[in-house]
Amino acid sequence: MKPKLLLIDGLNLVRRLHAAVPGEAAEDLKRRCLGALDKALRQHKPSHAILVWDGGHERSWRRALYPEYKAHRKPMPEDLAKALPLLDDGFAQQGVRSVKQADLEADDLIATLASKVADAGGEVVILSTDKGFGQLLGAGIGQWDHFEGHWIDAELLAAKLGVPQPRLLDYWALAGDSGNGIPGVPGVGKKTAQDLVARFDSLKAMFAEDAVEGKLGERLRSHQDEARLSYRLVRLKKDIQLQLNLSQFRLGRHP
Repeated sequence: MKPKLLLIDGLNLVRRLHAAVPGEAAEDLKRRCLGALDKALRQHKPSHAILVWDGGHERSWRRALYPEYKAHRKPMPEDLAKALPLLDDGFAQQGVRSVKQADLEADDLIATLASKVADAGGEVVILSTDKGFGQLLGAGIGQWDHFEGHWIDAELLAAKLGVPQPRLLDYWALAGDSGNGIPGVPGVGKKTAQDLVARFDSLKAMFAEDAVEGKLGERLRSHQDEARLSYRLVRLKKDIQLQLNLSQFRLGRHP
């Protein structure tokens, strides 16, 4: 039987639950987190599950490449930071082990784990609301919005962002992502990025001489380095060397 892996974006889940009831006691937050875990396990019935924590973006390869990456994000609330070890222990008591690697973001760990399992013929469910995982969706990999209770699929992404799912990286390379401090091309907003993606089949084609006329064309050609940098920043790594074996994360029977 092929494995079915549930990958839980730990901070995405916990931050959302914490924000819903700010200031609550750590034990109460733990109880709600474990309730969310139990619901996910019952709903998706995975054979394996991994809770993936962020190792920190402050010293990640993205910050080294572009110092402004996530530089303006607010720090984690102190009470949540103190509660994380308790939450991690609670998940472990439920049979879900965690993975964290220093200086690596959870997104890249999830992308690598998901790709390896899917490439081997397994099924993967990514539990997260992060739109960046949209680039991974395809054969064997799906994304579930735990809070809204629906799949985040290619059709939904295309409706929300206005570009086909296979062109998400090109779109973000042009429009940037202000939430993560990714620059994109100065002066190119979402609508312009959508139009360019619809007109051209690649970034390279957009940057060709005379491909785009007028001031917009000049802007694209003069800022193509920023676009290519942004593309690298939004693209998730799928080839991180992990000293892990999927058998370590097999679940016991869950009613």
